[in-house]
Amino acid sequence: MEIRRELEERERTYLSPYAVCSADTKGRDFPISPCSMRTEFQRDRDRILHCKSFRRLKFKTQVFIAPEGDHFRTRLTHTLEVSQVARTIARCLHLNEDLTEAIALGHDLGHTPFGHIGERSLDRLSPDGFKHNEQSLRVVEVLEGGEGLNLTKEVRDGILNHSGKLTPATLEGACVARADRIAYINHDIDDAIRAGVLREFELPHDLLHVLGETHGQRINTMIEDVVKNSMAQPFVRMSERIQDACDELRDFMFERVYQDEWRTLEEKRCDHVISALYEYFMEHPGEMPLEYVQISYRDGTARAVTDYLACMTDRYALRTYQKIFVPASFPII
Repeated sequence: MEIRRELEERERTYLSPYAVCSADTKGRDFPISPCSMRTEFQRDRDRILHCKSFRRLKFKTQVFIAPEGDHFRTRLTHTLEVSQVARTIARCLHLNEDLTEAIALGHDLGHTPFGHIGERSLDRLSPDGFKHNEQSLRVVEVLEGGEGLNLTKEVRDGILNHSGKLTPATLEGACVARADRIAYINHDIDDAIRAGVLREFELPHDLLHVLGETHGQRINTMIEDVVKNSMAQPFVRMSERIQDACDELRDFMFERVYQDEWRTLEEKRCDHVISALYEYFMEHPGEMPLEYVQISYRDGTARAVTDYLACMTDRYALRTYQKIFVPASFPII
């Protein structure tokens, strides 16, 4: 079958000169035989979608810890929303949508339980520090399946460089970095209102006038602005007006949601769980699953414990803590 070759030729005909064509990938660390039906970036997307680390995102916190409501975002739904926004931008800019999707689906695979609270705890505890984007890269290069997923270099670059002030090597990676910010600002507002942490009338009216009054309007404004300002250009960016409004809205969210007093007690509890588990497994590394015991022999106990805790879901971390530190019953004498 020549389906893959047809797909690769279609990319060369249709995609922007700034896009990365699948046939031009810089390749994998361990070469594999070509697939007859899928391009290299499509294969990467499928490898991520079917891995255990991706499924665990379902039970990892986005903002609200183990929410009881059915409609709060998790790390998995965040990932899917990032993928949707990034693919829309890539499609409009004639970039490689498959590469964009693969990066988006893998960008948060290394996130800790309890969201950024867990990330800060592990960054404090681990001798080498901890950043979720670096851990996401470690998941796909080393941890998943015991030998990594053997992804293309373009996908791994996008996963590593989606966060903060890092710059991806491809415009497809830049689409994901931009989509990550668009997605979390908007869905975190939605969740904060649902949780009663914010009320709609408390949102800054001057910013809503620029970005939109509703969740859908704000996302549409941001995506449309990125597309208009990046068309036929070797960058993915917003106009100064919309970027300034987004930055102000993000600052508002940090003040009222991400770092507000309501999270103080929650953060202390989550940090306590992570810290107690870290100290326990540092003293009892043999009680970790075999794959992490092997990592401790190869890379040291601290590295193995960090990997083990980072891979945990919220509920698994809590259950492990309860199993170790909370006795089910006391013997009656």
